Amino acid sequence: MKHPVDAHVGKRVRHRRWMIGMTQQQLADKVGIKFQQIQKYETGMNRISASRLWDIADSLGVTIAFFFEGLAEGSQVAQAGVDMMADKEALELVRSYYAIPEAQRRRLFDLARVLSEAA
Repeated sequence: MKHPVDAHVGKRVRHRRWMIGMTQQQLADKVGIKFQQIQKYETGMNRISASRLWDIADSLGVTIAFFFEGLAEGSQVAQAGVDMMADKEALELVRSYYAIPEAQRRRLFDLARVLSEAA
């Protein structure tokens, strides 16, 4: 049975990998394991050891703490964040947003804020 922390960390690995456009195979090659192991980590079926998490964080360009962000016992906010990270459309929107040059991205953000306030 999956432990909720393993599932959360795995989702964060998948999220970051996807955000930077890296495949499971590419991450596996950087870390020195098979891509099937990355699949198991991302689903939370296998736990990630501390040294392996260190290697994954280095390969994905984040700190170890990144994988635990949003993880708080019983927190409704944490649950909403996990659900949002599981939504492929939301992830695609965030990835596209960060592909836009910063000045244009700021104007898009301001527009989205105005539209959400009007809704």
